[in-house]
Amino acid sequence: MVGDSWTHKIARVCILPLVNTPITPNHLTTVRLITGVAACSLFAIGSTEWNLYGGFLWILSAFMDRADGELARVSGKISTWGHKYDYFSDVVVTALFFFGIGIGLRDSALLNINLGLWTIVMGITASAGVIIAEILAEIIDQSQKDTGEKAYAGFAGFDFDDVIYLFAPVVWLNLHLPFLIGASVGAPLFALLTWFRFKKL
Repeated sequence: MVGDSWTHKIARVCILPLVNTPITPNHLTTVRLITGVAACSLFAIGSTEWNLYGGFLWILSAFMDRADGELARVSGKISTWGHKYDYFSDVVVTALFFFGIGIGLRDSALLNINLGLWTIVMGITASAGVIIAEILAEIIDQSQKDTGEKAYAGFAGFDFDDVIYLFAPVVWLNLHLPFLIGASVGAPLFALLTWFRFKKL
């Protein structure tokens, strides 16, 4: 299914110079994976400076997630293995974000209470919810491939997963502690909701 979101359209224009070159969609997916893991590693350090750099890498990684698929479609280099590699990279990078900020926030305090290792536990919980939700959503999407419907539809020209672009500003604005707390509860609940949608198939 061709993406019609704003980020897909922008990526479609940006990859045009690469269409008749040796660069493949899997190359872009590899860049997406490396920059995403690097961003999460910087978030794990927990300092303002490294969070700034990590945010830029995160946005680049998120854009590469759009660019690899558009290059595959425009160049006709779509493959089953490439789709699986792209999907694996998406799951790993998104899950690592919460684990990374959980580590980075290990010295944080809430209401004058030092959270310590609890932020890492919250990061693991959020990551687990993300992994389960993404796996179930992929199964739902593949089962509805003929209709083009997705487990979670977008709106106003944005895909549902375009929300990952906002993760960087959340960290830059030092809002990632409440974001992590919310995700540690919300991600497992979202996984449960996705499971209910899966059971309805």
